[in-house]
Amino acid sequence: MLTRINGEYRTSMVIDSPEGKLPPMTPEARARLTAPRVGPGAADIGCYPGRPCADNPEDRPIAERCLMGVHSAGPPRLPGVYGNFNQIVQTNQYVTILNEMNHDARIVPFNRPHLPSEMKSWMGDSVARWEGDTLVIETKNIRNESRFRGASEELRVIERLTRADADTLVYRFTVDDPKTWTRPWTAEYAWVKTDQAVLEYACHEANYALGGILRGERTREKEAAEGAPVKPAPVK
Repeated sequence: MLTRINGEYRTSMVIDSPEGKLPPMTPEARARLTAPRVGPGAADIGCYPGRPCADNPEDRPIAERCLMGVHSAGPPRLPGVYGNFNQIVQTNQYVTILNEMNHDARIVPFNRPHLPSEMKSWMGDSVARWEGDTLVIETKNIRNESRFRGASEELRVIERLTRADADTLVYRFTVDDPKTWTRPWTAEYAWVKTDQAVLEYACHEANYALGGILRGERTREKEAAEGAPVKPAPVK
């Protein structure tokens, strides 16, 4: 059981297909996500299909660099194995959603135009509005490094938060990207009220991985320059 909404147990978040599955990807998206990587470091760890080769620290995945969490803080917000709490604070001008995972905070203004398309950010440009008792958040302009499931620059996410009862919010989101999926699709799951505390997420404390990776590569480069045999990088 993944979630329960209105007394119904769900095994999938996807609600607009009988099988609870995502629609097929477009040929363009499949080609984009499976394209072989070339260039320096192409055979090393960190060089995956659909992701740049890790030839410098900026090429390492954003979760490894602690820029965002290991599961998406949004949009859309997805559940993971830990760090799932959300804290919502609303004023007349903004709504803020603080995610326990990596303490990512989305500060969303109400009722303003979207920013120009060239102004992209890690969690995109979000704008909120009310439709009756449902809070609706529309997001565009998400940076390439943090787009959901390798989506294109045309990704648009519509989130809807509706109170089902005193202790439950239904979080529903629609993903629309004609360059990645053959049709828009929608999913939902429950956010359940809790009295437990949102814990600090300490990402880089005692994390020596990135420094070790960089020092190891500099050592390999030095050995190559001095003519010493270079051991191949391990491949997982």
